[in-house]
Amino acid sequence: MGAFSIWHWLIVLVIVVLIFGTKKLKNMGSDLGGAVKGFKDGVRDGSTTNDDGSAPTQQVTANKNADANTVDVEAKHKR
Repeated sequence: MGAFSIWHWLIVLVIVVLIFGTKKLKNMGSDLGGAVKGFKDGVRDGSTTNDDGSAPTQQVTANKNADANTVDVEAKHKR
């Protein structure tokens, strides 16, 4: 089981519970789970449709006269 035995992990778990308490650990776990679920929903929704329900469009257009190594960038200056 690697460098640590089961007893090492149990001692670490007991110390963490004593420091943070079970209520705080439960809240942290549910917050983390909600964040992961929100991230997954955002990735799934963002890749399939836009906010209005339409399919996503390609944002970048290619310059027909440029060679393969040219990057066309429009820079805006802040005034």
